[in-house]
Amino acid sequence: MKTLTTRNIVLAAFFLALGFVLPFFTAQIPSIGSMLLPMHLPVLICGFVCGWPLGLIVGAILPLLRSAIFGMPPMFPTAIAMAFELAAYGALTGLLYQLLSKKPLNTYISLIGAMLGGRIVWGLVSAVLYGASGKAFGLAVFMAGAFTNAVPGIILQIIIVPILILTLEKSHLIKR
Repeated sequence: MKTLTTRNIVLAAFFLALGFVLPFFTAQIPSIGSMLLPMHLPVLICGFVCGWPLGLIVGAILPLLRSAIFGMPPMFPTAIAMAFELAAYGALTGLLYQLLSKKPLNTYISLIGAMLGGRIVWGLVSAVLYGASGKAFGLAVFMAGAFTNAVPGIILQIIIVPILILTLEKSHLIKR
């Protein structure tokens, strides 16, 4: 397990800051920006690089803090549901990366497992939040929010994250 070293804490703070900044680059075109999932990338990478505890913390804090400071994403229900989703991403990438063998394919498996797990968490939390506010949240809404509308971001994540992690491993900047 990756330890809570000063290096990892500083890196986690960097990923948190990156999660604050990236949405500004995509916010100019809201329809595309929400599809590219700019806050997801730093959290997924944080789980790989810093380990599951810091990945979980960064994922949980990022959407709530960004909502409180900038008003985006809206706190209820979006930022709250995203906090659970991103916390799951950070935790699952870190855990799966730690548990699976050092084969490059397992980097992809860790990423895809975390992406699926995070989307399931988002769906469950969203169902509770929408239900509590008297709004419907069915399978069609889940599929649209978790997959259909997110295809560009999902593709971007599957391309960028493993390449970055494998490059960091080869350069010995991170270890399994």
